[in-house]
Amino acid sequence: MTPDDIDEVIAVAAVLPGAPHWPRSSYEAIFASAASLQRIAIVSRAPGHSLAGFVIAAVLPPQAELESIAVAAQFQRQGVATGLFASLQVSLRARACSEIHLEVRQSNHAAQALYRAIGFAQAARRPAYYSHPVEDAILMSRSL
Repeated sequence: MTPDDIDEVIAVAAVLPGAPHWPRSSYEAIFASAASLQRIAIVSRAPGHSLAGFVIAAVLPPQAELESIAVAAQFQRQGVATGLFASLQVSLRARACSEIHLEVRQSNHAAQALYRAIGFAQAARRPAYYSHPVEDAILMSRSL
């Protein structure tokens, strides 16, 4: 991902109800050299150069947190998310990360199925973690 991708990333996330809807400043912070939290951000482009999806992870070696993975509706169920995660995994290993964690809404069954398919397992539950609506978070993790 580059700063030039931010508008497309925001547009993809905006139409996906399960995606985090970060403000522009949060995406810009990914590229700040003095940022206190280092992140990896990767995009996938479809033929014709439209943004198919993106993944963002916070890097805290030896752990990482999957903060967002989103795929535009027209590219879902075509392996884009799996490919994004595979690329992320390579980058995380290069940064000495050996484990990755995430949080997902308990009602987001499609995301949970994707995470299980790429090797995540439920580790815990965080009651009333999300708002609008209030909902538990399922904590999942996997080794890299």
